[in-house]
Amino acid sequence: MILELRVRNHPGAMSHITGLFARRAFNLDSILCTPVGDGAESRMLLQVADTPRLAQSERQLEKLHDVLAVRLRPDLTSRVFQTATDV
Repeated sequence: MILELRVRNHPGAMSHITGLFARRAFNLDSILCTPVGDGAESRMLLQVADTPRLAQSERQLEKLHDVLAVRLRPDLTSRVFQTATDV
């Protein structure tokens, strides 16, 4: 399963987001992050296991100050991460 996050692009944002998963012993299989527009925000793709706990993680992500939007991306596959590493 892939989650797309729109986040504030500043030091510590990635740490806050990944820390939420680490504290809950929830593994992130892949992470892809790139600045958007003028660089004040970034788009982050997270590949995670589709488990019953995923919905709770989504709700907790939405509460983080650095996270502006969260949505599931069933239209994307893990191939998006493979393409990024081939560059």
